[in-house]
Amino acid sequence: MKQLDPHQQTPASVYRAFLLQLVYNYIFGSAVAVLGVGGVIIFSTIKLPEGESFVLGLILIASLLIMIACELFVFYRHAKPIQAAFLSDHPSAEQLRKAYIQTHRFPVLSLKRTFGPHLLGISVPAIVMSYLFIRMDWLSLPYYYIGLATVGALLVASMHAMIEFFLTARAIRPVVTYMRNKHVELYGQDLTLGGQVFASIRKKFLLSAFLIGTLPLLLHSLAAQIRLEELDGSGTSAYWQWAGIILVIGVFFSLFGATLLSRNIEDPIHTLQAAIIAVQDGHYDIRAEDIHSDEFSKLTAGFNHMIDGLRERDERNKQLHQSYFFTLAAALDARDTYTAGHSERVAEYSVAIGEQAGWSQAELDLLRKSALLHDIGKIGIRDSVLLKDGKLTDEEFDQIKAHPGLGENILKQIEPADAMADLLPGVRSHHERYDGCGYPDGIAGEHIPLLGRVIAIADAFDAMTSDRPYRKGMTREHALAILEEGKGTQWDPALIELFIQSLRQSE
Repeated sequence: MKQLDPHQQTPASVYRAFLLQLVYNYIFGSAVAVLGVGGVIIFSTIKLPEGESFVLGLILIASLLIMIACELFVFYRHAKPIQAAFLSDHPSAEQLRKAYIQTHRFPVLSLKRTFGPHLLGISVPAIVMSYLFIRMDWLSLPYYYIGLATVGALLVASMHAMIEFFLTARAIRPVVTYMRNKHVELYGQDLTLGGQVFASIRKKFLLSAFLIGTLPLLLHSLAAQIRLEELDGSGTSAYWQWAGIILVIGVFFSLFGATLLSRNIEDPIHTLQAAIIAVQDGHYDIRAEDIHSDEFSKLTAGFNHMIDGLRERDERNKQLHQSYFFTLAAALDARDTYTAGHSERVAEYSVAIGEQAGWSQAELDLLRKSALLHDIGKIGIRDSVLLKDGKLTDEEFDQIKAHPGLGENILKQIEPADAMADLLPGVRSHHERYDGCGYPDGIAGEHIPLLGRVIAIADAFDAMTSDRPYRKGMTREHALAILEEGKGTQWDPALIELFIQSLRQSE
């Protein structure tokens, strides 16, 4: 049966799908173990007259009805905490927590139901009715067959229990996922078992391997004990024809059980593997779903704890990285009180152009960092030149024109080298002109790196509108008029239009 996506379902539909899946699992497990294996063995092993076969069938059907009634009663009690959480319009945190834990316990509870009301509900009535019908001569069977049937019922119940356990373990996953999401939605916290184990991997492997390997042989030996008593010396061929059926059933069950076991182990491994790949790609917001009830829950809890630590460290690194850029910019601005805040304003104007152009958040972040450090090379310029009030000599101006290259060299010294690599083009080229008459490389048009063309506009506008010791800053309108005149010669015409639009929108 196809599992419904709890993210797209109402609470009632998720719970209903869960119940339907459990019913489907129960019918499938009963059909395979009780009716399939048990029924085939009983009716192919014991040779009875037609009337007695009918009586035996009635015993089996009556026992099944009693078994179902007992199981439904116990199942309702097991499902009650889950039902309470799903049927409430606003479940409390405690209701969701209890339902979450109870859902994780369901595979183990399915084992208890199988060996409790299931086994006793079918075997006790069957034993009593068989004993009475033999005494009443409705069945011509030896009494010790009842003992053999009891042992057979235990073996069949073991088979059914294993099938139910693994199918239920798979059926609960959409439900626990829904409850986790609901708890986060309502209370801002994730639900987790915190490493609590309800069914250990070791027990699952040991018991499953034991049943898979030995149960078919035990069933075969038990049935053979009955069958051989009915054969005479010439019945060897008939015996082996019958034995072939039993062996085929045993082989099929072994393969089926091994498949369930391996899938139960592979699924959580694949979940963790997918999460690890996501982390390797730098996605620290990933969390492995804690939907398992064995030691994988501990592994998942440990993995998520590790991711929380990595995410916290990554956020702190980002903050330190960001503050690093602002600190460098502030250190540069501190050298000249008249241009304090220049780098931050250039960064704001640059980002405004990028936003107007529809750049992604990653591109805007790179643009902001480049703009903050665009003048970092001025740290290498002497104060007598950098802070000079009057007109610069040609030699002094040449020193000023060296600051883009100095800035690039400074950033190249920072380790790791790839941390600053994307910033270098914008820092080096922010004084290039669109007509090719700029510095330091004299490149023109779209050969100038895009970051440099954006920063050039923001840098020029802030320089024109800022007060200096030897002049008062221009008005915004005057500065915009100069930018308009310089379209296509000094600055990129398309970017100038975007900058003007951003300024008008901010008015």
